[in-house]
This record gives sequence, C-alpha cells and structure tokens, in this order.
Amino acid sequence: MTARTPAPIHTGPRPRVPGPHEAGPEDERLPPARFAFDAWTWKEVLYLLSNLLTSLLGFVYVAVWLFAGVLLSVTVVGLPLLAAGLMGVRFVGRMERGRARALLGVRVDEPSPLPRGGSRRGAVGWVWRTLKDTVAWRTTLYTLIRLPWGVLTFGVTLAALFVAWPVLGHLARAMASADRAMARGLLSPSDELERRVAELEQDRGIVVDTAAADLRRIERDLHDGAQARLVALAMGLGLAKEKVLEDPEAAAKMVDEAHGEVKLALQELRDLARGIHPAVLTDRGLDAALSSVAGRCTVPVAVHVDLDSRPAPAIEGIAYFTVSELLQNVSKHSRARTAEVEVWRRDDRLLLQVRDDGQGGASTTGGSGLAGLAERLGSVDGLFEVDSPVGGPTVVTAELPWRSRG
Repeated sequence: MTARTPAPIHTGPRPRVPGPHEAGPEDERLPPARFAFDAWTWKEVLYLLSNLLTSLLGFVYVAVWLFAGVLLSVTVVGLPLLAAGLMGVRFVGRMERGRARALLGVRVDEPSPLPRGGSRRGAVGWVWRTLKDTVAWRTTLYTLIRLPWGVLTFGVTLAALFVAWPVLGHLARAMASADRAMARGLLSPSDELERRVAELEQDRGIVVDTAAADLRRIERDLHDGAQARLVALAMGLGLAKEKVLEDPEAAAKMVDEAHGEVKLALQELRDLARGIHPAVLTDRGLDAALSSVAGRCTVPVAVHVDLDSRPAPAIEGIAYFTVSELLQNVSKHSRARTAEVEVWRRDDRLLLQVRDDGQGGASTTGGSGLAGLAERLGSVDGLFEVDSPVGGPTVVTAELPWRSRG
C-alpha cells in the first residue's frame, strides 16, 4: 500500500477567487472609460451648443428689423427704424463679444460709441450718423451668417458628444477656432484709419459750426454796436452842419455828443477786435493776455502761468478764449468771491485750470456754453473736464496738444 503525501497546510489567509461577475487581475489594468477633456474644451463645447439659440434669436431680430425698415423706407419712419435697429444690433454685438470672451477666451475690444454733434444736428443728424455706422453693419452681417453655422455646430457637437466622443475634442477645437476668427473679423472695432476718418469728419463739422457761429456773432456785434453808433454819429453831424450858422451853440452841443459817440464806437471796435484775436496775446503771450482778461472779471482772479516757451498761435488762441469764456461764466453765474487761473505744460500737453469758490452746479449738459467749449477742445484732440458739485467749488480743467511755433 502506497503512502499518500499530505497536502500542504496554509497557515496564512487563503487567496480570494474572483466571483463570476468580478474582474480578474488582468482586467484591473484597464482604466475606466471617461471624457479626458480640460476645462477649455468643455467651455468650447458649451459655446458651440449655445450657438443655435443665440444665432436663432439674433437672426430673427435682424431679419424682422431689416424687412420692416426696407419696406417702410419710402415713408418717414423707415430710415429712423433702420437707425434704431442698428443701435439694437450694436447691443447684440456687445453680448456676442462677452460670450466669446467668457467661453472662447478671445478678447475683442469694444468699439467706440457713435460720435455726437458734427455738421448735422438733432434727430436727422443722429439718423445719418447711425446709418453710416460700419460697426453695426458688420455686426448685422455676422448675425445673418451665424444661423447656418449655429445649426451646423450644434448638430455636430451634439452628435459627437454621444456618438463619437473620442474625436469631440478635435472637432470642438476646430469649430471654436472658426468662431474666434469670425468674432475677431466681424465684431472687432473699425480699423484705426476708419476710426480716425470718422473723428476727423466730426471735428471738421464742429470747426465749421464754430466758425459760422463766430462770424454771426461778429456780424451781430458790428450791426448792433459800432455800426449803429456810426450811423447815429453821421446823422448827428449832418444836423450839426445845418445848424452851425443858424444856432452855433446848439451845433457845438451836437458836435460834443458826436464826439462822445465816436469814443464809444472806438471802444466797441477795440472790444470786438480783442474778441477776434487780442493784440496783447500776439505780442506778449498767454501770461499778459490772461492777466488782461482777469482784470476785467468782476471777481478777483489770481493768474499763474508757468511756460518756458510759447505754443503754436492756434493753440494759444484756443487756450486764451477758453479761459476768457470760463471767467465770463464766473462773473455771470458763479457768485464767487475769488477765482484762480493756472496754465502749465506737461510733456506734450498744454494744461489750464480755472477754479472759483462759487455756488457750483456747472455742467456740460443741456446745451450750455461749457458744452460748446468741450466740443471746441475736442476738435483739436483736447480734453475738457468740469468738477462742480452743488455748493462749490468749481474746478474746470482743459488739456490741449502742445504744438510748437513753426
């Protein structure tokens, strides 16, 4: 009888045998299926999926607006309707730039607002400027071409998300790149040359309007002032000539009155010439000219001019008339006790500041004279700022480009 060898006795824990529904050791080496996308990829996917809704809403708005505006263009409401629609398109563009910035990481600068003023004013001017807005028209084109693109990107992204997710990342990146290109190309501001041309057109209109207003003022001052006095003087001298033999005493009195009229007429002509361009400004510069203006103000004015050279005559003249009008406002409206004028140069800018301790409340709105000053300075690339809380004090600061004398 053959002896049997006893089976080895296991003193440690027995190895666990996998159950019928458990993975074996070789299966544990395989990672579970998952979407290995980074945060930017998911943002791109979200952008592509949201394209359908945003493009549909934008297309409906633009289509209804364009149809109604073109249909009614033969009536008085057609062009204003088109202009109003373009303002709405600008809002659509702002929303799309924000969506692209948040989900695609592409920064598209906001375009400049529509220029104000110019040679055309009022409602007609606003309609004309809005209809020429290239930013809004390019946004309109963007909105129209987005509908088919939005349908395509939504369908492809949704299908890849559930059916072909391994290639979803590559598809999302490619389609998002196309979206970035469209946003940069059609939603960006106008190029610098186009922007500068628009600014120059606006500035030219302001300069023309200002020159026309100055000519009307000179004509009115001549007609109502010196011309009227000279006419009265001629009539008085004619009567004195008739009476010189009959009543020498009356004739002498009339000549004396005519002499007084001559003095007044000369003074008015001097004031008018000073309003066109004062001789003291040409001969002695801003310091002497502004001191002369301050001497005519009803409020004591301290003048401080710190300039080591003189700017171009045009800039010097604008600075002079700006301070003159500001001091006239101080005299008429501020109820101030004192005022101060400072003029200095900082790099390539001429700065001037007028302060007063009056009642405040000055503003550039409502068609005030300060608004006109702001437009004039803007026409030469200048700046104009008013700080005038109710109760005072009022501080008006202006900047002009420093242009040296030729």
